Amino acid sequence: MTMNWAKIRQVAAREWREFATINSSDRPWQMPFAAAIAAGLPLLVAAAFGRMAEGMIVSLSGFVFLYLPATPLHHRMGALMAFCFGMICCFTLGAFAHVMPIARAPLTTLVAIFATMICRYYRVGPPGSLFFIMACAIGAYTPGAWSDIPFRTGLLAIGCIHTLLIAYIYSIFILARRPADAIPPAPVAGFNRVWFDSIVIGLFIGLSLSLAEALSLEKPYWVPISCLAIIQGVSLRAVWNRQVHRIAGTAIGLLLTWGMLPFVENGWIVATMVMGLIFLIETAIVRHYGFAVIFITPVAILLAEAPTLGHGDTDALVAARFIDTLLGVSVGFVGALCLHNPVFRTRAGRWLRPLIPERMIEGD
Repeated sequence: MTMNWAKIRQVAAREWREFATINSSDRPWQMPFAAAIAAGLPLLVAAAFGRMAEGMIVSLSGFVFLYLPATPLHHRMGALMAFCFGMICCFTLGAFAHVMPIARAPLTTLVAIFATMICRYYRVGPPGSLFFIMACAIGAYTPGAWSDIPFRTGLLAIGCIHTLLIAYIYSIFILARRPADAIPPAPVAGFNRVWFDSIVIGLFIGLSLSLAEALSLEKPYWVPISCLAIIQGVSLRAVWNRQVHRIAGTAIGLLLTWGMLPFVENGWIVATMVMGLIFLIETAIVRHYGFAVIFITPVAILLAEAPTLGHGDTDALVAARFIDTLLGVSVGFVGALCLHNPVFRTRAGRWLRPLIPERMIEGD
């Protein structure tokens, strides 16, 4: 019995060290500041004209800034334009899914598969495909009709132009102070990392949203986001750490949101809060994921619920997002167990590989 308690204390101490570890970072403070401007400035303009619903859509483009590589200017701007195009496509597909509810889960699955595949093929680091799936999910649950889709797509495109301008100014500034990284070598479309993992991740994200729809959860845009945040860990230890961080951070973040929402009286406050929170997120996320999640939660709620904030039940909104998180991380954890199980990979890979032309597979 003494030995068992000793093992329990040892495991608990190890888990606490993993949870409490704070990583070092050399990220310049100007990067979080520019990210906050990219996402927050459209909201300030929207607040001035009383058009927060439109401002939320434009503000989504600001998250593309987070994909800005540290390469030479010509390469980083070209890459960011490609990411802008991807964001527009994902949001537009989500908007189509809204007016065709039966297509929400299938379209979200396809977006998750292809967004993850492209990010893995080009070795895009964190946040990976997260914000592309987020754009699709928010688009799928933003009220609107067929006639609204071209207008909203145009708004997001305008926002992308704004983000590219912010990124260009930031790049000129930072490249004068820091040397650029080398342009990465040509990518390789390996079967396991690019094809197999992306398809499995996409299918589990689609499953999480299908379960949310089957359970009649209201506006469950947070479910696929939570699922992806867990399933894309590079190892089971990383997956477990992210699950613990995600649940703990979301719980605290929802308490923070619950305390903040009574003070959200107008668009100016929403814009100011979003800018401040994004600055905190991008400063903290490279140091401690769980701490950053505390602020990610209110940002997502402020953006997705911006048009209706102040007119609904705050308690019900917070409770719904917590249920979304539990469902998303649960499905994501099961998906991660499958991804890191050699037997599953062997059997599923044996079935999947013949479906992909050999000329499209390189390496493994």
